Amino acid sequence: MKLLTVDDARARMLAEIAILPAEAVPLSQSIGRVLAEDVVAVRDQPPFAASAMDGWAVRAADCPGTLTIVGESAAGHGFEGAVGPGEAVRIFTGAAVPLGCDAVVIQEDAERDGETVRVPAVEAGHAVRPAGGDFAAQAVLLTRGTRIDPWRLSLAASAGRATVSVYRRPRVALLSTGEEIVEAPATPGPFQIYDSGVPALAAIIALWGATVIRAKPVRDTLEAVVEALRGADADLVVTVGGASVGDHDLVRAAAQALGLSLRVESVKVRPGKPTFFGVFGDGRGLLGLPGNPASAFVCAELFLGPILGRYQGVGSPELPLRAAKLRSSLPANGPREHWMRGKLFYTDGELHVLPFRDQDSSLVSIFAAADALVVRGVNASAAGVGDLVEVLPLSRA
Repeated sequence: MKLLTVDDARARMLAEIAILPAEAVPLSQSIGRVLAEDVVAVRDQPPFAASAMDGWAVRAADCPGTLTIVGESAAGHGFEGAVGPGEAVRIFTGAAVPLGCDAVVIQEDAERDGETVRVPAVEAGHAVRPAGGDFAAQAVLLTRGTRIDPWRLSLAASAGRATVSVYRRPRVALLSTGEEIVEAPATPGPFQIYDSGVPALAAIIALWGATVIRAKPVRDTLEAVVEALRGADADLVVTVGGASVGDHDLVRAAAQALGLSLRVESVKVRPGKPTFFGVFGDGRGLLGLPGNPASAFVCAELFLGPILGRYQGVGSPELPLRAAKLRSSLPANGPREHWMRGKLFYTDGELHVLPFRDQDSSLVSIFAAADALVVRGVNASAAGVGDLVEVLPLSRA
């Protein structure tokens, strides 16, 4: 089989992924979704000069002095009319600064006496939030391709948006093979293990903005795998296990029996060499991941995440790698890229990484402790403590 580099494999996969259609959703349901439009301000925010403090709205030219109180301005209930020389208005945080006033004296600095208030000197603009101080009308607040989080949702809400146009969530059918795998709470047999890969992949697929369709584990027969693939109603089918070429690895053969056109046969990567990708005649993509959990998780970071992003208009062929200093030495690497699990540290403002000693692809405990992948290039030379390496930080909530 032809081995592709990680970058070439990812590029070939992304070239086959089309951005999904847009749909309008209530803003309250947009968390994690990707905008298919720009969000533009329809008016200034705030739409009027507003007080930043409780106190007294005044004319700076009248201060210091004793001013006549002529009214009150509260949030949502402004003072109507204009304030003249020698006058002041009681004002509260967020309320509109009355016409004629250009400053606010905070209440702790003023002394009220009946219908008058004594105020100190103050500069124009003091404790006043100017109209449009947050953003101006027609400003682009959020651009197409932005993923909505709670803070961006707040910004869209401040622009008066009740709905937004977002890309449809990709539908991912997640299939696992291997008769040695059982799902909790079933009791495993003497030669079986609990399924740790598929539950984690289902969770991360959802975090990456997709809708997960989980199928029951598929028996290790060609007919069973063919039927599972044929019935997977999704934009993308992700299989876990059975991706290699052993006697019990049937996914590739079953997919090709259904007319799969292979785009990536295997990848020059460790772990995860058997990973493959293709397209069915009906347009569905198929990403075949290895069965060992660490292999599946590494290749999910390298390939599945970017694929799901591309469906939603944000997928990039480039991974967000960072430079970090090694905390332990590493031997020379072999003919495949090695993506090692590691732990990040900050020391004196610099990023450091400690690769775990045991990188066996079956170890779930190591991946649970890791928060980065350390990449070692093809035939990379040995590296010592303090040498710079590239790392891919992992999302950890």
